[in-house]
Amino acid sequence: MDYIRLFEITLIGIGLAMDAFAVSISSGVILKKMRIRHSLLIAGFFGFFQAIMPVIGWHTGIIFKSYIESFDHWIAFILLSYIGVKMIMDANKEDDDKNFDPLNLYILFTLAIATSVDALAVGVTFSVLGVEIWEASILIGLITFMICIVGTRIGCRFGNFLEKKIEWFGGIVLISIGIKILIEHLFFC
Repeated sequence: MDYIRLFEITLIGIGLAMDAFAVSISSGVILKKMRIRHSLLIAGFFGFFQAIMPVIGWHTGIIFKSYIESFDHWIAFILLSYIGVKMIMDANKEDDDKNFDPLNLYILFTLAIATSVDALAVGVTFSVLGVEIWEASILIGLITFMICIVGTRIGCRFGNFLEKKIEWFGGIVLISIGIKILIEHLFFC
């Protein structure tokens, strides 16, 4: 993997991790006395699903790659922009349900799936762009894991102050990468 691709995937990983980061902050707010094992459990769930969903999306995309090669850059742009706009819109919604148990395995599983659906779509994008999925997937999972550990700790200390700003940042990053891909294919290919 070259350095530019590594940088791009790192940015995508950071952008994808923002939903999980926001949930991790909420978990820290709710638990108040976050132990390291709690942080590891929460981060492990989010990191695992953020890593596995792009692989699933990538395999799905490979199946259809020959049908979409002529307009794959538009698919990447639309998917990344849609995910980014959705993250920004979700950041503006009021969260009425902060009374969940972040250590309940069923709830953790549900939240991990819900926050990683975007990673599934990114996996489809990776397939049309020819990205090595295992390297990208592991990197995205590790980024999410580390960010979520930090998120649980921040949640214990600073509460809800940063939550919406983080989702905005993640959305803007994904939209920017989608625009970059489109410009590269339209003007440089």
